[in-house]
Amino acid sequence: MPQYLQALTLWTQKNDMLINTVKTKELVIGRWDHQNNSLLFTQDGPIERVIDFKLLGVYVDSNLSWKKHIEHVTSKAAKRLYFLKVLKRSGLSHEHLLHYYIAVI
Repeated sequence: MPQYLQALTLWTQKNDMLINTVKTKELVIGRWDHQNNSLLFTQDGPIERVIDFKLLGVYVDSNLSWKKHIEHVTSKAAKRLYFLKVLKRSGLSHEHLLHYYIAVI
């Protein structure tokens, strides 16, 4: 990985670009030995190693499983459903409930 990072750094320099180390993450997919994998560094600092992250609204983890993404989506849906139930119990019309549903989605 350090060789790929070095090549990427050279490419960004040639193209007058910078790597934002705050937003750049390293995700190792599959099994890996913690002792043999050193952290990646750029001129601006280290690259954070993560076990999962959100990319374009989808949670990706090191096992490429859907567990975290599904947990996030179901949690969000449960919260919205709860508020719809509360609003319905308070006597809101179906039209207003539909407006709420459309607004939060």
